Amino acid sequence: MRIRYLLLNAYGTGGTIRTVFTQAKTMAGLGHTVEIVSVIRHRDDPHFDLDERVKLSAIIDQRPAKEDEPKPGPVARFRAWERERLKRLRAVHVPAGEFAADTFTRYVEREIVRYIKGVHDGILVTTRPALNILSAQFADPNLIRVAQEHMNLATHRKDVQRAIKKYYPRFDAVAVLTHRDREDYEKLMPGTRLVRIPNAVHSMDQELSDHSNKIALAAGRLAPQKGFDMLIPAFKKVTERHPDWQLRIFGTGKKKAELRELIDEHHLYNHVLLMGHTDDMEGELTKSAFYILSSRFEGLPMVVIEAMTHALPVVSFDCPTGPADVITDGKDGILVPPKDVDALADAISKMMDDRDLRASMGAEALKTAQNYAPESVHTMWEELFTDLVRTSGKGATPAA
Repeated sequence: MRIRYLLLNAYGTGGTIRTVFTQAKTMAGLGHTVEIVSVIRHRDDPHFDLDERVKLSAIIDQRPAKEDEPKPGPVARFRAWERERLKRLRAVHVPAGEFAADTFTRYVEREIVRYIKGVHDGILVTTRPALNILSAQFADPNLIRVAQEHMNLATHRKDVQRAIKKYYPRFDAVAVLTHRDREDYEKLMPGTRLVRIPNAVHSMDQELSDHSNKIALAAGRLAPQKGFDMLIPAFKKVTERHPDWQLRIFGTGKKKAELRELIDEHHLYNHVLLMGHTDDMEGELTKSAFYILSSRFEGLPMVVIEAMTHALPVVSFDCPTGPADVITDGKDGILVPPKDVDALADAISKMMDDRDLRASMGAEALKTAQNYAPESVHTMWEELFTDLVRTSGKGATPAA
């Protein structure tokens, strides 16, 4: 089979990117012809390692022009002017409520549509609502189309939900991450082929934590969704009883200054550290004693499962959706009511109190992570793709 994955930015650092890279590697290893297409390219090399058998290409190259490039002629200057004009206009087909709506200018939308219309064989897998909606409208009907959803339906804004209801039934299959996701989407789109396939971790061969370092770790975009503005006050309550513990938050984002002010406000300069980006998250997880998820909502929180591969127990808000699909409360972690800062603080303190508890829950977390091993998850994907080729009546190129 020929399989193409369309990502918004394959050169970024998000969990969706990593899981698609892992999935592509497995599909290539099974003998399929696999390509990842990035709508945007802003750097020379992707952040995550990509299997050499997987081709990577980009639709829009945003890297700075080189100084030695020749000056553009009249036609090129006109195209550049037109491009800049379209960049100032909002997309026509992508709902304004899409989380990355600012990226989808009229220019970006036009280039995506041009690419999609040029694909006529194999399987096209799109990986977020905007790309799914464009694929549903403009892809060749004889192409096998699969939409991936990485967020629970309720987290999408109303205009996105309306577009999902209208366009997703055109897909040969829509893949969601959890059983609760599947129930929600089935209610909205009865009759649509919906499959639950969780994301896979990139590896189960990780160095395990010994739970001895007095470090709690959290990671994610510094954005409202991740709830770090609730985690910092919770940690303030914890430090009164555990002054020798430290919280390390990894990630970058627009809320960095606000979170820094919150840390200062609570006098947590030595207790809560905004670590920024790291190229060695595996090493940081190994050095930690447990993981904290403070999100307001999630799809399937891959960083939680990655933490579990290091035998880390998890303290988490039971937010929609994902945590309760992964964590069994009292077994491999602790779940507390969403947005309950006091309950989060109590759970964090309980984990800090007892190294034996961290070790026993960590051992169970490692068992839980086995359900998300590549060999377990990617079998589901190949079975789905093979069945679609067999039953859809559409053409797909044979294996390489």
